[in-house]
Order: sequence, then structure tokens, then C-alpha cells
Amino acid sequence: MSSDNLHHINSLAELQSLFASTTYVAVDFYADWCGPCKVIAPHYETLAKQHSTPGALAFAKVNVDHAQDAALAYGVSAMPTFMFFKEGRQVAVNGQPVIRGADPRALSAAAEKLGGLAKKRTATA
Repeated sequence: MSSDNLHHINSLAELQSLFASTTYVAVDFYADWCGPCKVIAPHYETLAKQHSTPGALAFAKVNVDHAQDAALAYGVSAMPTFMFFKEGRQVAVNGQPVIRGADPRALSAAAEKLGGLAKKRTATA
């Protein structure tokens, strides 16, 4: 399910389906009860609006309480945790395989990097 350039993922199967249809995926693992998650959420939404590219770059949100299978599959133990994937495999962006905590600067840098890669990919496709 997606809205406003954000894909709200409810299971590991949904996340894997998104990986299958999109080259690059940024994933926000969060919880409703997590204060820092609420603080960073508007920033993540803005990045999704700026950088989402259909088929090339998607931004997903995974509520760890509703999609426990996805959280377990990726070893998420702290929220928010941001991970980045290329063709379904976790990758480091700007040398960081994971961003833990509400770090808008690191998150913006990662989104800009992925956005640039996605633009290059769609330009050559």
C-alpha cells in the first residue's frame, strides 16, 4: 500500500514484493510508541516526495509491531532504523549500512545519494 510516495509495508512478503519491482529501496523501521520516530517521520516523508522515482527508488515504512517478520528478518532492535537496499540486497550508502536513530543529516545525505543513482538508472534505461 502506498500513499504520498511512501509504501506502508505490513509484512516481509510485501517488502520483498517492493524489492522485486524497484531497484533501490530506503526502509524506515519504526514504532508508533517511539518518540524519535515521530520526530524524523516528516523529514523522511519530505525526502520521499523529493527523491522517489517509480521503479528506481522507493521509500518504505515498516511498523515493527505490525510487521514483526520483516523486523526479525533484518535484525531490527532499535527504532528508528533506516536501511537501504539495491535489487533486494542491503547495501551501504555513504559508507553506512544502517542509520540508527533520528539523524536527519545522515538520512538526507543517503536519500540524495540514492536519488542521484536512481536518476542515472532511469536516464540510461
